[in-house]
Amino acid sequence: MAFDYKKEYKEFYMPKNKPEIVEIPEMNFIAVRGSGDPNVEGGAYKEAIGLLYGIAFTIKMSKKGTHQIEGYFDYVVPPLEGFWWQEGIAGIDYERKEAFRWISVIRLPDFVTEEDFRWAVQEAERKKQQDFSKVEFLTLREGLCVQCMHIGAFDDEPATVALMDQYLQENGYENDFSEGRLHHEIYLSDARRVAPERWKTVIRHPVKRTGSCGDPRKP
Repeated sequence: MAFDYKKEYKEFYMPKNKPEIVEIPEMNFIAVRGSGDPNVEGGAYKEAIGLLYGIAFTIKMSKKGTHQIEGYFDYVVPPLEGFWWQEGIAGIDYERKEAFRWISVIRLPDFVTEEDFRWAVQEAERKKQQDFSKVEFLTLREGLCVQCMHIGAFDDEPATVALMDQYLQENGYENDFSEGRLHHEIYLSDARRVAPERWKTVIRHPVKRTGSCGDPRKP
């Protein structure tokens, strides 16, 4: 049976619909950077998603070709994720989608090296006759974060974010946004097949201790 990151690492991909503190380890991703409203048809965001999946499935299907990746095991391609920010503010303003800057990513299995990634880019360009030069190999360690499962449309996310902020205040934490620590979303639903009110999105924010309360992860 194929290894499924969502099932094997439920603490990262399947949190409860109430806020919790989690420590996120270092992970490698396929990434594409861009800016602008993600809802624009034929826009940069839609293009980025196509590029990401083109590389993700080239790596997954490498088992059938001549490039054999050392340590390869069969796996389910992890879900699409996104890091979001806007210049001049902490967090994001959902009313100003045109001001979004983003990094769209798909997690890579640990056995995929940068050399394997470069091969996948060349292979995808050869097979698809398409430019994949915008895709990069990205390593991130988010560290201490608060996360919560949001159920519903993306425009309803502020209500879940408010719950997260309240949880931080009550438990001795505060948001810790910076250039390398951003609003993070993990998309678990197929928007083409699931009604917006049932979409599942993990929302994750970087945090730090304020020292005013105990650690809610400890009994």
